[in-house]
Amino acid sequence: MRPLAVIGNVNVDLILGPADPWPTPGTEIMVDYDELRVGGSAGNAALTWQGLGIAFQIAANIGNDQFGEWLRQGFGAVAGDWPVAPTGTTLSVGITHPNGERTFFTTRGHIGALSWQEVAAMLDTERLKGGIVILCGAFLTDRLVAQYSELFAWADANGIALALDTGWPIDGWTQANRDKARRWLSRCKLALFNEVETTQLADCVDPAEAAHTLKALMPSGATVVVKRGPDGALAIGPDDKLVSVRAPLVSVADTIGAGDVFNAAFLAALADGRTLEQGLECGVRIASTAISTVPRRYDGEILHSLSENEP
Repeated sequence: MRPLAVIGNVNVDLILGPADPWPTPGTEIMVDYDELRVGGSAGNAALTWQGLGIAFQIAANIGNDQFGEWLRQGFGAVAGDWPVAPTGTTLSVGITHPNGERTFFTTRGHIGALSWQEVAAMLDTERLKGGIVILCGAFLTDRLVAQYSELFAWADANGIALALDTGWPIDGWTQANRDKARRWLSRCKLALFNEVETTQLADCVDPAEAAHTLKALMPSGATVVVKRGPDGALAIGPDDKLVSVRAPLVSVADTIGAGDVFNAAFLAALADGRTLEQGLECGVRIASTAISTVPRRYDGEILHSLSENEP
């Protein structure tokens, strides 16, 4: 199996809800549910690999408060050398709504302080050669983004395929943000965006057409994946053919981080030598299991069944 790693944002999520209607300023409402948990795109991907029993590396940082230590403890040995930023830990408060949508309030906190020098010190490059690395939270990790050229050069020099999931820009898909993301894509072998992100970034309504547009910006042999929630996922692989899978019908408990779970499961399947279609199937099915179970469950048997059923 090819080695795996994730670089990016790990923070604290406080989930509350459901809230309906939105409260009037100056008032207080009661909600039925609350949960304090590890969050951030990189954190969710790492938790998925842990849940699947897959070895991985992670490069992230924490703040200099009790939340930072809580995050470190949540990851055990893989977080032992995470640097501590001289600021509070990034906190996201997610307010859920009865229709399944949610609103987030996030502090800038520690994640913007993560540097390439710190990332490079945390990763075992020799063990990662020829592997796959997910790059998460590009619009949040300000200091690291300014050093992306060094990260890209490191990946190229060591035969490492970068998978990009930028997340949603705080100020939306402005032309400046589109230009940034397109430059990053030109150095990445895999793009992992949801449907809205894909169409916004490509400035195209049809997700399959948008995927082709993004793939044209990427190196030869690249793959673009479009996560479509309850509609499953599609991808344009190195052969330029469209592959798609449907999502199973499940009773949704919590969709937060579903795309990050998909990313981790999909890349685990690819790293294990599965086909693109099998990778999509693995990502969709494991994400569907995760969003429909409380506490959240990651079904490693799905990945194993792909191996057993391979032609």
